[in-house]
Amino acid sequence: MEQKPTPRFAFGPRNYRLMFIGLAVLAAGFITMTLDSAPYGEGFLGITLGPILLAVGFGIEFWAIMARNGDQAAVATDSVTREELAANPIPGGAPVPTTSSPTYKRN
Repeated sequence: MEQKPTPRFAFGPRNYRLMFIGLAVLAAGFITMTLDSAPYGEGFLGITLGPILLAVGFGIEFWAIMARNGDQAAVATDSVTREELAANPIPGGAPVPTTSSPTYKRN
């Protein structure tokens, strides 16, 4: 009996956890900036602490997107030579040139 392959999602539980932590830090940064009692928000909270929290939050979001799951394997692990591809063409695929030299010429 043939087993159906399980779908592989781009993000795992770790990625989503990091995203929610990043969103919480971003929200804390915006809230911190609004809590500043100095005129026009030019105090410590509005100019220093809030933007630092925002930068950290965006860094966490970037890390959450770029982090790789531990159970994900590399996509391309082996390579196929031109000769193997010419011997076993992909159905409906473009023909593979069998020459190993490039098709362009330098002057």
